[in-house]
Amino acid sequence: MTWDFAPDRPIYLQLQELMKLNIVSGKYSPGEKLASVRDLSIEASVNPNTMQRALTELERDGLVQAQRTSGRYVTNDMEAIRNMKNELAMELIDSFFSKMNEIGYSKSETIEIISKAKEAGNKDGNS
Repeated sequence: MTWDFAPDRPIYLQLQELMKLNIVSGKYSPGEKLASVRDLSIEASVNPNTMQRALTELERDGLVQAQRTSGRYVTNDMEAIRNMKNELAMELIDSFFSKMNEIGYSKSETIEIISKAKEAGNKDGNS
C-alpha cells in the first residue's frame, strides 16, 4: 500500500482515512488481522505513536477491534462497515456539490449534468 501524506493535515487523520477507505472498499476483509502497530508504522514511515492514535480512532469508529493478546482485527460488523461507507459517500457527494456550486451550478443543474453523463455512458456501453 502507498502511504502518501499531505503536509497540511495531521498524519494520524490521514492514516485513519486511508485505513477506513481500505476497510470499506474491501482491501481489508472483515475479520482480517491487521499488522502490528510497529509493522504498520514502519510500512507507512510514521512514528508508532501516530499509528497507534489512528488505530485507536478506528476502534472508536467501530471499524477495528483490539483483542488483548492477539492484536487488532477489522470488524465483522457488516452494518458498521456499510454505515461508514455511506458516510464517506455522503462526504464526497457534499464536497462535489460544493465544488459544482463554486463554478456556478445549482444542485438541480448538477443533477441534470450527472444524468446526461450517465446517459452518455450507457450509450457507450458503460453502466
